[in-house]
Amino acid sequence: MIATVINVILILLGSTLGLIFRDRISPRFSATITSALGLCVLGIGISSMIGTNDTLCVIVCMVVGTLLGEALRIEDRLEGVGDLLRRRLLRKNGNSRFVEGFVNATVLFCVGAMAINGSMEAGMNHNYDIIISKGVIDGVTSITFAAAMGVGVAFSVVPLFLYQGALTLIFAAVGQAMDAAVITEMSAVGGTIIVGIALNMLGLPKDRIRVGNMLPAIFLPLAYVPLAAWLAGRLG
Repeated sequence: MIATVINVILILLGSTLGLIFRDRISPRFSATITSALGLCVLGIGISSMIGTNDTLCVIVCMVVGTLLGEALRIEDRLEGVGDLLRRRLLRKNGNSRFVEGFVNATVLFCVGAMAINGSMEAGMNHNYDIIISKGVIDGVTSITFAAAMGVGVAFSVVPLFLYQGALTLIFAAVGQAMDAAVITEMSAVGGTIIVGIALNMLGLPKDRIRVGNMLPAIFLPLAYVPLAAWLAGRLG
C-alpha cells in the first residue's frame, strides 16, 4: 500500500504545482519530461522481462494472451468505460471544470496496464518500482491537467487509492498461495508489457501498441508453468 500512498502524494503535489503555475507551463516542458520518464519505464520493463527463467513461457503467454485480448477487445472496452463515465458525469453536471478534471484524471490514472502490473509487483513481490514510476508519471501529468482543468484533478486520488490499493491487497493475498516460479514468470510477462508502454511514451511505434489487449498474458503463467512441468515429467 505504501507505493499507492506515494502515487497519491505525487498526484497531489503535481496538481498543486499545476494550480500555482497554470499560466507558465509549456508543452515543450511536458513533452521533454514525458520522454525522460519513458526511458525510465523502459528500463524497469526490461529489468523485469529479463528476470524470466523460461523465455518460452514469456513468448507463449504474450502471443496467446494478446490474441485473447484482441478477440475480447479489452483496450476498446476500457476506453469505452472511460468515455461512458465522462459522458454520464459531465452530462449530469453540465460542463463543470471540476467534474471534467476529476473524471479525466481518474480514468487516466486508474485504467491502464501500469496500475495492474504495478499492483501485482507490489502485492506479490514487494517491488514498488512500477507503481512509484507510475506515480511520477501521474504527478507530471497532473501538473498539466490541473493547469487546464482545475482542482478536480487532485480529487482523483480518492478512486485511485481505493482501486489500486485494493488490487495490491488482492495480489498480496493470492500471491501467498502461488508457486514462486509462477510469480517470476508473471513478473517477466508484465515487464514485457511495460516495455510496450515505454515505447508508446517515447512515440517510437508508427501505430500505438495496444498494451491493454496484452493484459491477459500476465495471468497465463498460472496455467503454463504447471502444464510445462507436467509435460516435462511425462516426457522425461
